Amino acid sequence: MADVSRLAQVRARLELPLARRASGLLEGRHRSVLKGHGQDFDDLHLYAPGEDVGDIDWKSSARAGIPVVRRFVRESNVNLVLVVDTGRNMGATAASGEPKADAVSFCCALVAYLARDRGDRVALVAADAGRIVQLPPRASTQDLELMLRTVEKQLSVDAPASDLNRALDRALNAFQRRSIMVVVTDEARPGPEHERLLRRLRVRHEVMVVAVADLSPVGVPLAVGGPATEHRSLGPVADVDGTLDLPPFLRGRVDVAEGAAQAVRARRESVVALLRTLQVEAVSVTGTDDVVPRFVELLGRAKRARR
Repeated sequence: MADVSRLAQVRARLELPLARRASGLLEGRHRSVLKGHGQDFDDLHLYAPGEDVGDIDWKSSARAGIPVVRRFVRESNVNLVLVVDTGRNMGATAASGEPKADAVSFCCALVAYLARDRGDRVALVAADAGRIVQLPPRASTQDLELMLRTVEKQLSVDAPASDLNRALDRALNAFQRRSIMVVVTDEARPGPEHERLLRRLRVRHEVMVVAVADLSPVGVPLAVGGPATEHRSLGPVADVDGTLDLPPFLRGRVDVAEGAAQAVRARRESVVALLRTLQVEAVSVTGTDDVVPRFVELLGRAKRARR
């Protein structure tokens, strides 16, 4: 059977308004990242639906009586670097019930798709405790498809343990030109052990984090706001140490499920606090359906943070 294009899969799931918004927000990131280094003001043009309202020149709009947008001349393309955690934790099950590998792969494909449409180049650093893969910045469809297949091959519950520091260190030392770094990992990371490298990376590059949430193996509520006793018991769940199948007496237990949820919230709050200290924007995704809207949200928050 013919291999399906990863970029074509993104195009099929990406609605045009969202695509325009993401492209506009990415344009905004490029101007902040490359301020004074290749993006010079050109002229003003009338605002068109779908463009980012953050690009409106409000003083000029007030004088003209209609919204106008600043236009910049792009003299050089921007590098986007995918920094992917390929530890065995990324081969487990996502909160949506899908393999986390599917969400990771789709996130990488979305970044590659948006970059290709803008003529930007995408590089890859994928690493864990036992392996490291680096691919140089490329822009062609063929090269990007190869990159996406490379990521997919690294994601498995049989992979070595996670070592996000290894990926961050390689990204820091391999890319001297200021770039947009999209770190893809799981919801337990980054942690305090990653702070030093993240801080150094943040000084040199634009850093964003996409974390894939884990599925709770102890059960989930059947309906939000429903009776507290109504929890769905899960069957076997793919886990980093094999298949996890809880004993019958623990399945569907409300107290167990709520205890696990509390532990997850505490862990997530610690990650958020660390990234806020480092001024790194991040989002958590539950599965492939979550990737596009959450990534657009991430771009928007990152752009606003730079103003």
